[in-house]
Amino acid sequence: MREYKMRRGEHLEDRVPDMEAFVEEYFGEVTDTEEYEGTDLLVVDDPDNPVFDRVVAGRVEYGSKKDKIALHIDERPAEDVIAEGNVDAAEDAVAIKNDFLEEATDRDAKARRDSLKRSVEDDADAPDNV
Repeated sequence: MREYKMRRGEHLEDRVPDMEAFVEEYFGEVTDTEEYEGTDLLVVDDPDNPVFDRVVAGRVEYGSKKDKIALHIDERPAEDVIAEGNVDAAEDAVAIKNDFLEEATDRDAKARRDSLKRSVEDDADAPDNV
């Protein structure tokens, strides 16, 4: 499960007031919930895009800190998707994921990658608590 933070000054509840409708718009009908970090995330067991096997997404609440959006996508093997003639769906899958995250966080893929790099570098620079 990967969590994505919001752009400075932005709040997830302002950008996505109805998380279930938002998830359904991008991935398909929500069929279940799954607990993660004390929060119930939404599960799409039969996503609209044939590349996706299962999607788990939703708001992770942190009390005093800003909420983050969590997303985990199980994808089908590329060979299976291609064998079924769904090559275009693979291209669409990347766009769907990026559009979902950009609309939720107001950060494009490059900004999300840069932020991830910074957090990894910060972790590497932190002294070990031995």
